[in-house]
Amino acid sequence: MTEPMASHNFSSGTLDDALVFLKRIRSELSVPRKVHVWPDRFGVFDVNDDWFEVREIGYESEEITELLDAVNAVYRKDSIGNAFAREYKEFPTGKRYAWGVDRVM
Repeated sequence: MTEPMASHNFSSGTLDDALVFLKRIRSELSVPRKVHVWPDRFGVFDVNDDWFEVREIGYESEEITELLDAVNAVYRKDSIGNAFAREYKEFPTGKRYAWGVDRVM
């Protein structure tokens, strides 16, 4: 695996800073394709396999769902924190919401 294009060190209480980092860096990458989540870091990969990471946060952290939602990752919120036998969890990006899903009839 190559080195990330950029990194951000997450610390407790700085979720807004990490979200700003994701917004800024996403504009520098091509279309995001997948997400890897380790116990201690989070990486977003584009179609060219360029990537960036947020360190000090992983699938065991409660705040990880905010970062996954920010990149439209497809995952299950109820099982994201469960222990895992492999090195990292991988999720595709590109989740879309159907038109009218929030419409009241």
